[in-house]
Amino acid sequence: MITNTVLKRNNVLLRAVTIDDCNETYLNWLNETTINQYLETRWTTQSIESIKDFVKSIRESDHSYLFAIIVDGKHIGNIKIGPIHHHYQYADISYFIGEKSYWGKGIATDAIFLITDFGFKILKLNRIQAGAFADNIGSLKALEKNGYKKEAVLRKQIFVNVGDQFQDHIIYGILKDEW
Repeated sequence: MITNTVLKRNNVLLRAVTIDDCNETYLNWLNETTINQYLETRWTTQSIESIKDFVKSIRESDHSYLFAIIVDGKHIGNIKIGPIHHHYQYADISYFIGEKSYWGKGIATDAIFLITDFGFKILKLNRIQAGAFADNIGSLKALEKNGYKKEAVLRKQIFVNVGDQFQDHIIYGILKDEW
């Protein structure tokens, strides 16, 4: 992982997640239902140890980068690019804002911009993609504001534990020549 990389746009800064970031606040994000409702981690109760293991594995990885989203000097969420498929020059991105008071303020939009720029300019990718739940309107808008295009609707693919229902999984993508 590129541990000294810092990316900045407006009041959003991205830097590598560290073991020191694996604290009670981070743990509470991952275990709180309204925050984790779109995260795959919601299926397992998280612990400080499981978070540290995840962060350590990403930091040792050659196919993923995990950045802390920092606003006003405060760690408020994460964004990841990976796994990176080096032969095919594409990667997935995923992200969450853990501090609810920062929802709806364009933070995810800026973080997606920064990670997309990093993916194309530093990692030399040709394509970046993301998936979102159909009712995660904030995420869909943040991707679209960054030029991501809706490419597929995987009908009723994802189970939502809020309301016990299946919902569509929307796949977005952007190509280097569109950036």
